[in-house]
Amino acid sequence: MDGWMILKAFVVGGLICVIGQLLIDLTKLTPARILVLFVTAGVALTAIGVYDPLIRFAGAGASIPLTGFGYALAKGVEKGVTEQGWLGIFTGGLTGTAGGIAFAVTAAFLCGLFFKSKDKS
Repeated sequence: MDGWMILKAFVVGGLICVIGQLLIDLTKLTPARILVLFVTAGVALTAIGVYDPLIRFAGAGASIPLTGFGYALAKGVEKGVTEQGWLGIFTGGLTGTAGGIAFAVTAAFLCGLFFKSKDKS
């Protein structure tokens, strides 16, 4: 393992988390809106060419947070448009993120099997 890459991933991932925590603490944004903001920011930063170098620099530190999901969506759409034309706008994002979505659905299903929900009261 490359210790320098691990440090870069930790710092960049941590900074993304700090931004999220500051948004929670200093604004009236709900967590759902912050999540959407992060995904949208990942798409926008990919579109202007900023997120690709960040992924190369920090690896998992930039690809694992929600901004990385936006990056995967944008890259999927880019590839879909290249391969399928305008139809790729609709299919590319789903194709690019299918693995992450499938894992999330499977993990939610398994959690539902093994744990029981309770009322907060």
